[in-house]
Amino acid sequence: MSRYFDRRRFLQSCSLTSATLATGIASLDAEAAQPIVRNGTSKFKFSLAAYSYRKLLQGKQAELTLADFIDDCAKMQLEGTELTSYYFPNPTTPEYLRQLKQHCFRLGLDVSGTAVGNDFGLPPGEKRDEQIAHLKRWIDNAEILGAPVIRVFAGHVNKQTTAEESHKLMVEGLEECCEYAGNHGVHLALENHGGPTATADGLLALVNDVSSPWFGVNLDTGNFRTEDVYGDLAKVAPFAMNVQVKVVISGPDGKKEPADFTRIAGILRDVNYRGYIVLEYEEDADPREACPSFITQLREAFA
Repeated sequence: MSRYFDRRRFLQSCSLTSATLATGIASLDAEAAQPIVRNGTSKFKFSLAAYSYRKLLQGKQAELTLADFIDDCAKMQLEGTELTSYYFPNPTTPEYLRQLKQHCFRLGLDVSGTAVGNDFGLPPGEKRDEQIAHLKRWIDNAEILGAPVIRVFAGHVNKQTTAEESHKLMVEGLEECCEYAGNHGVHLALENHGGPTATADGLLALVNDVSSPWFGVNLDTGNFRTEDVYGDLAKVAPFAMNVQVKVVISGPDGKKEPADFTRIAGILRDVNYRGYIVLEYEEDADPREACPSFITQLREAFA
């Protein structure tokens, strides 16, 4: 993968003729992003996103702490725990991060990743600078935690900009943060999360234009609300470096139906995906009661 990006940087640094510049999008098609090269056949590990416990972790009246969530992950015999940034104290100190890291290690858990909320579609200015600075702080935090990947968003098409300008802003923000992330040994994984990334083609348009070996996709199985959800998941799967699985899917009509874990497993086997399968539970039942059952179902489907 790194050889591909080195070649891409070289080609992009070469001088272009005025004719090529006039058809920039077409000229870049030949250098579209390549799938992640997997060494060996598929291998799956399992984790749980702290977002699944959001009602128990958020607010001043939170019933649980992140340490409690980690304890539950260990009880479910998971290999990892995904520690969503939303539920950390503010400010988040290095000492607190090291305590969580130690807690995970003693329970035999990896910190499979973390997740932030960000919007790189904002025009240049203070608000955009704050978004970039926030992600960079979480890159520092992820390095302390030992989290190899951060789930990130592209953002929204801002009213002050066109779709084309927003795309450029998103690419620039992601590339700046990827450069910073690479210096800290952390990957950034872009989620299919509405807006420009609501479809497989929209997500891949960004993947194709962000030039960094520290960049890939966070494949969320419940976020495509298209006519062919599983087909779109298959389009994106070759670029996935982290996978979050929801227990339902829905099409354009919004009607929910149970996710086909076996079919999702087949899609990921087809691309030899090697990495974490992270349950992200968003339904109404108590997650402490519902998640263990779904983890069992995932293990069976991915066996």
